[in-house]
Amino acid sequence: MAMQKSMLMSVLSVCMFLQLYPLQAAPQLSLVNNLPGFNGTFPSKHYSGYVTLKGNPAKNLFYYFVVSERNPTTDPVVLWLNGGPGCSSFDGFVYEHGPFNFEAAKQQGGLPVLHLNPYSWSKVANMIYLDSPVGVGLSYSPNTSYYVNSDLKTASETHHFLLKWFEQFPEFSANPFYISGESYAGIYIPTLASNVVKGIKTGVKPIINFKGYIVGNGVCDLEFDGNALIPFAHGMGLISDNMFKEAEVLCKGIYHNSVSIDCRKTLYKIDSILEELNRYDILEPCFHSGEIEDEKNKSLIPQSFKQLGKTERPLGVRKRMFGRAWPFYAPVEDGIIPSWPQLMRKVPVPCLDDVQATIWLNNDAVREAIHVNPESGEWSMCVDIKYTHDAGSMISYHKNLTSSGYRALIYSGDHDMCVPFTGTQAWTESLGYKTVDEWRFWKSNGQVAGFLQEYANNLTFLTIKGAGHTVPEYKPRESLDFFSRWLQGQPI
Repeated sequence: MAMQKSMLMSVLSVCMFLQLYPLQAAPQLSLVNNLPGFNGTFPSKHYSGYVTLKGNPAKNLFYYFVVSERNPTTDPVVLWLNGGPGCSSFDGFVYEHGPFNFEAAKQQGGLPVLHLNPYSWSKVANMIYLDSPVGVGLSYSPNTSYYVNSDLKTASETHHFLLKWFEQFPEFSANPFYISGESYAGIYIPTLASNVVKGIKTGVKPIINFKGYIVGNGVCDLEFDGNALIPFAHGMGLISDNMFKEAEVLCKGIYHNSVSIDCRKTLYKIDSILEELNRYDILEPCFHSGEIEDEKNKSLIPQSFKQLGKTERPLGVRKRMFGRAWPFYAPVEDGIIPSWPQLMRKVPVPCLDDVQATIWLNNDAVREAIHVNPESGEWSMCVDIKYTHDAGSMISYHKNLTSSGYRALIYSGDHDMCVPFTGTQAWTESLGYKTVDEWRFWKSNGQVAGFLQEYANNLTFLTIKGAGHTVPEYKPRESLDFFSRWLQGQPI
C-alpha cells in the first residue's frame, strides 16, 4: 500500500511538473548545433524554432534565440523586432547585431560565408529575434487568411508568444526583460510593452520581469513624424534656404497632409530634388533600375531582384537600404498600410538588394539546421500581408510606460531621411519631462559618437553620428557601446 501511495505521489508530481513546464523538452529540440556557411564554434548556445499559438488552425511564430556570451543567468533577455510592417527580424540577425555577419563577396558551396560579429548584442544580452506577425519571415499558419494583422492584434499575439516562450525557457524568467526594435517597431514596441504591463498587473503567468524598452529610428506620431522631413533636409543642406522658407510660408509648418495646392507644389519640387538620394542613409550610394552588378552570381539571384541595378561603388555585402522601414517618405496614418511588395508594384523603389540573406535562408541545409517547417514557404525579407494601423499615436503609450517606472531609450541614426531624428527629438521633448542631463556628446572608442539628452522618468533620447535608418548596420561598435551601457544602467 505504501509503495502504491509512493508511486501515486510520484505520478502526481510528474503531472504537476508538466503542467508548470509542459514543453521542457522543447529547448533541447530547438538547439542549433551548426549553421551552413559558418565554420567555427558558436560563442554561446543558439536555439531556434516555433512557438505555436492555439487556433484552428494554429499560428506558428518563428524565433531565433542567442544565449548571452557573457553571463546568461543574469544578463537581460532582449526581444528584437524589425518593422515593415511585414519584414523579418532576420534582418537584424544577419545584417545588424546578430552573432554573424556575411563575408563580402565570399561563397562556399553556393552559400554566403559567415563570420562571427565582434559587435553582436549577444555579447551582453540574451537575444530573441522574432518573425512577427504571423505570415512574416518564417512564421506561418496553414490558414493564410490569418495573414490579416493590425497593431493591437500583433501586440496581443506577441505577448502570448512571450508567455509561451518563457514557459519553454523558465530559467530566464527571472532575468531583466527588455523589448527592442526599429522602424515600424516604433509601433510594435510600445503596444506590446503595454500588453506585458497589463499582464503583470493582472497576475498573468509566467510573470515577465519587464524593465523597459529600446526604439531605434521608430515611427511614433503622425504630426511629429510627418513634419520632420523638411527641417531635416534643410538642416542637412539638401535643400536651399529659399526652398525651406517657401515651404514654411506656404505649408505653415504642416508638411504631411497640407490641403494647400501651392504647398503641395513646393513639396513636389523638394521631393524631385531628394528622390535620387538613399533615404535610409543620405551618406550612402543608391542603386537604381538596370543590370545586376555581379554577373557571375546572376543565376543565384531571385527573379524578383533582377530588375534592380548598380551602385556607384560596390557595397561589400548588400546594397539595399530599403525593405523594412515605414514610412516611405511619409508618416504612418490610421487605416490599412500598403505592404512593401505592394508599394514596389506601384512606384520605382531604389536601394533594394537582400540577395545574400535570401540565398542563405532559402537553402535546405540552413533551414534544416534552424528547424524551419517546410510549410512556412520561401523566406523573403518583407512580405505582402494585410496590415492595419489601429493603435493611433504612440505618445500616450510612451507617457504611460515611462511614468510607470519603465526605462526607455529612444535612439536615432542622424542621417536617416526615412524617420528623421528631428521628429523623434521633438516628440520625446513633447512628453514634458524635466531635463536631467542637458544635451551633450557621448563617446565610443575615444571618439564623439553622437549626442544625447536625458529626461526624468528614465527617458533617454540619443543620436548616432553618421548612422542611417538601421543604426547597428552602419555603426556596429557604437551601437554595442550604447546598448551595453544603457542595459547596465551606466552613463552613456
